[in-house]
Order: sequence, then structure tokens, then C-alpha cells
Amino acid sequence: MISESSIRKITIIGNGGWGTTLAILLHKKDYEVTLWGANPSYVDYLKEKRENVKFLKGIPIPPGIHITSDISHNLLNTHLIISATPTPYLRSVLTKLKDNFFIPGIPIVSVTKGVENDTLMRPSEVITNTLGERPITLLLGPSHAEEVARELPTTVVASSNDIHLAQLVQDIFTTDRFRVYTNPDVIGVELGAAMKNVIAIASGICDGLKFGDNSKAALITRGIAEISRLGVAMGAQRSTFSGLTGLGDLITTCISPYGRNRHVGEQIGRGRTLQEVLKDTEQIAEGVWTTKSVMALSNKFNVEMPITQEIYNVLFTNKSPDEAVSNLMMRTPKSEVEELF
Repeated sequence: MISESSIRKITIIGNGGWGTTLAILLHKKDYEVTLWGANPSYVDYLKEKRENVKFLKGIPIPPGIHITSDISHNLLNTHLIISATPTPYLRSVLTKLKDNFFIPGIPIVSVTKGVENDTLMRPSEVITNTLGERPITLLLGPSHAEEVARELPTTVVASSNDIHLAQLVQDIFTTDRFRVYTNPDVIGVELGAAMKNVIAIASGICDGLKFGDNSKAALITRGIAEISRLGVAMGAQRSTFSGLTGLGDLITTCISPYGRNRHVGEQIGRGRTLQEVLKDTEQIAEGVWTTKSVMALSNKFNVEMPITQEIYNVLFTNKSPDEAVSNLMMRTPKSEVEELF
């Protein structure tokens, strides 16, 4: 049985804002941390500047954190791996590294939020599909990297089919400013964290169209309703979507100025095309690609998701945001609670 005392060396696969933030958090807890990035030139820049100016500007990276694009030695000698690669790149990165470097039995913590387009797999499923069965724990919730890096109080969820692993991750990551709960509902935790990014794009469109608080409240409330519908149809617990990786993560990403997905929606609401927005966006807006996957899952499980459908139409069929809003508002009147019976 793995214990916290046996975990000293931790490798993070992905040097984006969240991967960098977790590296700093764990370094402060005296773990030996290696931060891996796929781009050697940017890794060299990080080593020189000790600041992730693209993804976490203004936060110094302590000299004790090892930054590298050569993973071979580190993965072979690590006790815990954190998978912080965006969903569109996750399979290719793992495939590149799997044959020589991933040791069976080493726990993996997935912090990726999304659903793979071609397979409709959640990130944890992509990991096991690529690497084989592994001890995996999710670490997800409302956690903007910028706030965690500045040690603002944050609360997230560790979720695993193995409660011991979830508790181990809880112990490793918990600080006086970063509180970790456990939740055994892996499907619900992972789906809620992914699908909220679709609703965040809708929230940004509302902001771009200069709608008010009434609109945002309705969007968040009805957004969590359709997220829950699909999640339950896929085997999740309804109560999970009232928690941190459901409603909590949804509120954060819909109202925060840091949210990449909300920003994409806001620009589209102001009249720009998706292609124009993505061209100017450094970081991956997971919600754009997740929208495709969620629509496919909605069709597969025969679940009605009107907000997601309209966001899909705006992103990929050139429907105007104003028309999408009108379609949502003029749907056939229904009871708010009909799905509960």
C-alpha cells in the first residue's frame, strides 16, 4: 500500500499554467518536483527566466523545481505522475512517452478537463486506454491557476475508484490555502469538470452581448440541469453536480475574468469568429473541443441539451449568437422540475 511518506519525487507532464502552479504548490511542501514541457525552446526559456510568462505571468518559479523537456530519467525515478496535458494533446503525449518511461504501478493524478473528440473518452479513460490499467486519481474543481499560485483559498476534489488513492492525493496536495475533499464518483467528477467549459462559452457570449445578471443566473442554473441530465445518463450520481466539480466549477468559470472559455465566448458575442479568437489565444480553450464531444454524447445517450446544442451551432455552423438566444428563450414552455420525476 502506497503511503504519503513514500512519495517524494513528483513529475508533472505539462508546463501550462496549472501544471506550473501545482509544481510550485508541491515544491513548497518539500516534494522534489520535475516540470516537463514538450517544447524544448520554451523549456529553455522557463529555465532562464524562471517565470511562465505565457501561462502564469508574474509568478516566479522557485529554483528548486527542475524544468525539462527530457523526461527519460525523471519518469523512471518518480513516485507520482501528474498528467496536466490538455485533452486534444493528451493521447499523443502519452503515446510518445509510454514505451520507455511509464513504470507500472506508479500512481497518476489527472488534472485535465475535457472529453476526447474521436473516442468520447474522459481523460482518465484516455490514460488507461493508452498506458494500460494504472492507479489513477482525479484532482479537479474550481481552481484558477492564477489564484492558487497567489495562495488564495481554494477547494477541489480528489476522486478515484480506490478510496486509499484518493485520500493519499488529498494528503499530498492539501495546504492551509488549498483544501482537498474526496468523492468516489469518478464519472460525475470528471464529466462535471469537462462540461462546465461548454456553459462557460455561453456565459462569455452573454457578456459579449452585454446581457445582465438575470441572464447569467438563468444560464448557470439551466446549464447545471443539462450537465446533470447527461451525467446521470452516463452513470454519475446526481448529487455530484451540486458539488465542487459541478456547480462550484461552473460558477467559477462562468464569472471569472481568468476563464479562457468565457473569454472565447465573450469575443464571439462581440462579433468575432471562432477562428479569429483561437488565432489570438495562447492557451487551449478546452470548451471548444468539448462542445463537439458533449453533442456526440448527447445524441448517443438521447439526452436533451439545448444550451450545448446552441453553442455547438454558434461555434461550428455559423449561427448568430442573437439567433441562438432567441431559440433558447422561445422553446416550448416546461416545468423546471419535470426531470426529477
